[in-house]
Amino acid sequence: MKRSLATKILLLAAAGALIGYGGYWLGANRSAGAAGGHGDRNAPATASPSDSGRRVLYWHDPMVPGKRFDKPGKSPFMDMQLVPVYADEGESAGIKISPTLQQNLGIRFATVRREEVADSLDLVGTTQFDASREEVIQSRTAGYIDRLHVRAPLQQVRRGQSVASVFVPEWIAPQEEYLALKRGGDTALASAARQRMRALSIPDSLVTELERTGHVQTHQLLASPVSGIVSELGAREGAQVTPGMTIAKVVGLQTVWLLAEVPEALIGSARAGMRVSATADGEARRTHEGKVREILPGVNAATRTAQARIELDNRDASLMPGMLMRVRLSAAAAKPRLIVPTEAVIASGTRSTVLVAQGDRLRPVVITTGREIGDATEILSGLEEGQKVVASGQFLIDSEANLKSVLPKFAGEAPAARADGGIGQAPAADRMDAMKKPPAAPARAQKPGKATATVHTAVGKVEEVSADAITLSHGPVATLQWPPMTMDFMKPAPDAFKDIKAGQTVEFDFIEGADGYLLKRVVVTKGGKQ
Repeated sequence: MKRSLATKILLLAAAGALIGYGGYWLGANRSAGAAGGHGDRNAPATASPSDSGRRVLYWHDPMVPGKRFDKPGKSPFMDMQLVPVYADEGESAGIKISPTLQQNLGIRFATVRREEVADSLDLVGTTQFDASREEVIQSRTAGYIDRLHVRAPLQQVRRGQSVASVFVPEWIAPQEEYLALKRGGDTALASAARQRMRALSIPDSLVTELERTGHVQTHQLLASPVSGIVSELGAREGAQVTPGMTIAKVVGLQTVWLLAEVPEALIGSARAGMRVSATADGEARRTHEGKVREILPGVNAATRTAQARIELDNRDASLMPGMLMRVRLSAAAAKPRLIVPTEAVIASGTRSTVLVAQGDRLRPVVITTGREIGDATEILSGLEEGQKVVASGQFLIDSEANLKSVLPKFAGEAPAARADGGIGQAPAADRMDAMKKPPAAPARAQKPGKATATVHTAVGKVEEVSADAITLSHGPVATLQWPPMTMDFMKPAPDAFKDIKAGQTVEFDFIEGADGYLLKRVVVTKGGKQ
């Protein structure tokens, strides 16, 4: 009897062990079939039944986009489920920003266009005398300046105006000899004396006056050959002069030279013959036309610029030497060029980037830029005609503008986490401290004159209650496009919501505050623990 009872007990224990092992084996196999395991990164990712037909590239935590996982599950960084990234919406799809957020950011778009634009350079230059129009007034004889009609440099003179009167003692004897021979009737000797006076540089006009009056001409008047400015005065009244001595220099003002500073990098773009339009600071509404006469050889070691010599028409004498002018050099023929607004280009120093709109996404594109043409920039490669690029937005205001510093701002000012793999590049944290001040959600339309904040409603479980915040594990928030997550919500006052305790299920309202999201109402739901 005792042996029979012991046998039955042993059989029952063996059966129980077999049943337990079978259940463990079945559960393990089902778990293995459901997921490939974190360790096998080469295992192909599969989509969930609800997303059949779409291939999953990987799973990630939207708050930590740099980390990837090869199977779904709970995020190791924060209390939320990993989000799949599908092949048809991978990283190459760019950044998605809602129309409401685009309006809030003040984003404007511009179309890449092709225009007929002539080569042009915007430079700065100063005017100076046209040295090719400078005339020299010299004495051909020895004598003394007994009267100077021009007293200082830069004095204006007219053509034919006397500059100086020179007393020439050596002219007296030849003239007296000529008069004596002429009175004596010796025609041959008189003719020889006349040739001698011409050899002594006595002008024919003085010889004619000598014959008419019979008086010796002792003074020579030196006159200006052109109308202009006395650029140099080389003698004073009473000074002795010698043959070939320069008394003065006079330069005409029908044209002036404009020396424009050309940066070293643009020297190859400036050519002789290019049309020029120049504007003086003191007369901004008037434009002076001219052309590039030549590019002067040599680069200034201090300014790293070369000089373009430009000839400007100045028949009205409105330009004076030393004037500062803005200069635009333009080629004669225009060429078709691909251009975008200059403000659309993000220049980092090593490369230039634009944000191209593709549907509802923005994609960064590296471009090669040419020269700036007014408010536009020439595009040599990277874009096509008709594409739309971001022309302005708050995210472009960055003193160290480069792709790494600009693109994270989309995540910093957009909803922090999305189940569709859109924006989600906020920095990681063990808890939701980084989410204490997320960007504003799409605001509801407000009536003019009102500035009330948008109220969001959600249901969640109270995890912790402190003096200044309540930690809630909440479900999805439709108005913010948030997935389920755990985060801190600020209390309006330390003594607010005294009846709320950890473990309760509550319905709560919150708004965006100055330091994070601020609770407005917290109510225990039906069935929630009291």
